[in-house]
Amino acid sequence: MNYWLFKSEPSVFSFEALKAKGKAGTQWDGVRNYAARNNMKAMQIGDLGFFYHSNEGLDIVGIAEVCALAHPDTTTDDPRWECVDIRAYKDVPKPVTLEQVKGNPKLAEMALVRLGRLSVQPVTPAEWKEVCRMAELNPAP
Repeated sequence: MNYWLFKSEPSVFSFEALKAKGKAGTQWDGVRNYAARNNMKAMQIGDLGFFYHSNEGLDIVGIAEVCALAHPDTTTDDPRWECVDIRAYKDVPKPVTLEQVKGNPKLAEMALVRLGRLSVQPVTPAEWKEVCRMAELNPAP
């Protein structure tokens, strides 16, 4: 299993909105960055990702699960852009703020710290475990 982080502004699409989509989930569309697209192309069904509220909140609030492999993004006719489908997996008991992530030496190399603008990011197993600890969440799925 691989781990990821999905960023979204809560006023545009929040974790609550993802939960409202139910088991079917929704496509993670509209991504127009090659690195983020390539991250989605590397995802497998069942991979988990932190759901991060950007711009407002600036915190990890939930966990999403990849429920469909990369496929054409239906919001564009440009075949270069693909997306995956994700669904809500679980809330985190204690949201983890960007400030807390940046203040943790174990997370100094995390993409959220180094590549702040990237909307779909990889998360290493060690980073996953540490953020789960901070969120008071068992890191095992």
